[in-house]
Amino acid sequence: MESNTKVLIIEDEEKMRELMKIAFKKENFEIFEAVDGKKGLDMFKNCEVDIVVLDIMLPEIDGWTVCREIRRSSNVPIILLTARGEEFDKLFGFELGADDYIVKPFSPKELVARIKALLRRADNRNIESLHNLQVGEILINRLSREVTIDNQIVNLTNKEYELLYYFATNPKIVFNREQLLLKVWGYEQYGDPRTVDTHVKKLREKLGQYNNYITTIWGVGYKLEVPK
Repeated sequence: MESNTKVLIIEDEEKMRELMKIAFKKENFEIFEAVDGKKGLDMFKNCEVDIVVLDIMLPEIDGWTVCREIRRSSNVPIILLTARGEEFDKLFGFELGADDYIVKPFSPKELVARIKALLRRADNRNIESLHNLQVGEILINRLSREVTIDNQIVNLTNKEYELLYYFATNPKIVFNREQLLLKVWGYEQYGDPRTVDTHVKKLREKLGQYNNYITTIWGVGYKLEVPK
């Protein structure tokens, strides 16, 4: 069976690495390995991997720190390995951004199953992100053209939706009325700028408590920005 899955093992115990490698090779995973936290971080920065299997008790740099550093720049799935199974360790690992936690000794088959489950979840999140656009508390579904706030559907007209979508895909950019008429309505010469004002007003009303996302720039036009 072919597999493009790239796994980074950061583990100082040679026997443990070998057990994992045997299981991963059966799945045709591409394997990268490091024997301490420092080398693991260096390898992560230089190699594109799909998932990280990370021991907590490592020389040079411990697994907690490695996990924290990876999360500064990447959402790659991380499975933590440890000989300890205390609840505090699990909770601390999740707070640092780990996706799963497995206690030694463990079955290599179980580890492979967890890796596959995490990769499926990651794929689903990627597909969802292609379909959905999140702007603060506003969720826009590109396929269904539905807009929801707090899990409640906001009933927009076609032009209201297109106006919101254009703002959302160009956040923090100020557009004058003529630009919005051209991009949303397709009018180059004869559009009435008051059309924009009317639609912005109605759109704000429907956004309710989040109407301040669309800001008026006096003398210029409008922009969308989520308040800090």
